[in-house]
Amino acid sequence: MNSKIGVIVGDIQGDFTEWKKGSLAVPNTGGDYVKKAEEVTKMLYASGLPIFGVQDWHPGDHISFYTNHPGKKPLETIEIDGRTQVLWPPHCVQGTDNARILVDNNLFLAIVQKGRDRQYDSYSAFHDDGGHKTEMESILRRNEIEKIVLYGIATDYCVRATALDAIRAGLGVIVIQELCRGVAPETSQEALKEMKGAGVVILEQYDIAKLREAG
Repeated sequence: MNSKIGVIVGDIQGDFTEWKKGSLAVPNTGGDYVKKAEEVTKMLYASGLPIFGVQDWHPGDHISFYTNHPGKKPLETIEIDGRTQVLWPPHCVQGTDNARILVDNNLFLAIVQKGRDRQYDSYSAFHDDGGHKTEMESILRRNEIEKIVLYGIATDYCVRATALDAIRAGLGVIVIQELCRGVAPETSQEALKEMKGAGVVILEQYDIAKLREAG
């Protein structure tokens, strides 16, 4: 690999998986998916690549929870300060079992938490909807990362947002499609098309040879 590559594993947490009967479980996220993601992460770790985790980490009164808006239902939208907010079931609440990352945490050089501010949602690993930055970019710069390999949950939300922000930050991005899961097929396909159009390399399957070639 010519560029220095890092791996970002996004939001593979209990509340987003069917395996753990999560409150916001994304389709096709059973134990087989989590096992595959962990296996590939271990292989990438063994190959010497630094691995970075992303963790949704919300306070219980987070603005994105429909339960904090009387009379509202899951997946309804509201307008807040000129931005559209999707209302989700409570998920990944700080300190709860289903907020834990399901991939072996010992594989991660660092775990970046997002969504900690109750006032803003945060799909991207780089910043929240209010523009407040996480530590992700500074951690990548500190480790001299020039390109990232990205996979996780969900294709049409957090993977998409993280990939596009990484491109804006001047990083190369490779998304491994088989290790991503999306909320809906239509929006996931749109997200993949948008990412590709922005310069993201989409690998359909994990293949270390193709990964090295793309790097």
